[in-house]
Amino acid sequence: MCDLMKKENHSLVSVFIFQGFSSFHEHKLTLFVVFLTLYIFTLAGNVIIVGIISIDHHLHTPMYFFLSMLSGSETVYTLVIIPRMLFNLIGLSQPISLAGCATQMFFFITLAINNCFLLTAMGYDRYVAICNPLRYSVIMSKRVCMQLVWGACSIGLIVAMTQVSAVFRLPFCTTKVPHFFCDIRPVMKLSCIDTTVNEILTMIISVLVILIPMGLVFISYILIISTILKIASAEGRKKAFATCASHITVVIVHYGCASIAYLKPKSENNLDQDQLISVTYTVVTPLLNPVVYSLRNKEVKDALCKAIGKKTVTE
Repeated sequence: MCDLMKKENHSLVSVFIFQGFSSFHEHKLTLFVVFLTLYIFTLAGNVIIVGIISIDHHLHTPMYFFLSMLSGSETVYTLVIIPRMLFNLIGLSQPISLAGCATQMFFFITLAINNCFLLTAMGYDRYVAICNPLRYSVIMSKRVCMQLVWGACSIGLIVAMTQVSAVFRLPFCTTKVPHFFCDIRPVMKLSCIDTTVNEILTMIISVLVILIPMGLVFISYILIISTILKIASAEGRKKAFATCASHITVVIVHYGCASIAYLKPKSENNLDQDQLISVTYTVVTPLLNPVVYSLRNKEVKDALCKAIGKKTVTE
């Protein structure tokens, strides 16, 4: 009888309803204004970075190629999640179909993992630039850069297909998702059956796609710092550190949030804490990328000023 009821419930579940920020009901309008403002700045910032890098030939280097790829990926990443979250905050959210939820989860996982490995590629680029500058143009050729980007995207696609197919094979007994988008764990909580196998799979994948790239970046920076400390002049050391500052800032926040969200034990999950962490890596981190790279990076600032100057002259 129990199995029959489960199958019947599963057959009735054709849509999900998000319950994101239900604990902050009185502050939903405030959250809407704050998140909308951050979202506009995020879109504008990332689009500007992609545009500036594409039109300024001085920025046609591997480092800025990876940065433009990261900005483009972050732009699509936010488009997948934030608009529906904003509609939900003002009460205009519609139920999402199982196919729609699977699609959102697929793009979220693909782009999130793509971003992780793009940051790793950027760390490798900085390592080659500082530790092996004479061979930089040979090692970081256009072909190698394209292969690194393609590799990052391919890993994201493979992991996304694996995770989404595993999650959506489960039978679902309820429609209310305790989150503001189709993340893996909140959707698995809706299943009628034990999800231990899925939890183990999620943890193994999380360890691989977070700790491996994070470890590679860590190793890169150990080698970078050891090389920088050998530079004789203080000015040279300062300049070398400056080229890495923006990247390491984004890396710490990005991998830090991902680690807290996906590497902590299931028993420690708390709805409000999970949503706060999710807001950080879906709203704040994508904004951090253009802010850090535009405010701390002289070449990007100079290119932006040049572009604005040309536009003013033209007008």
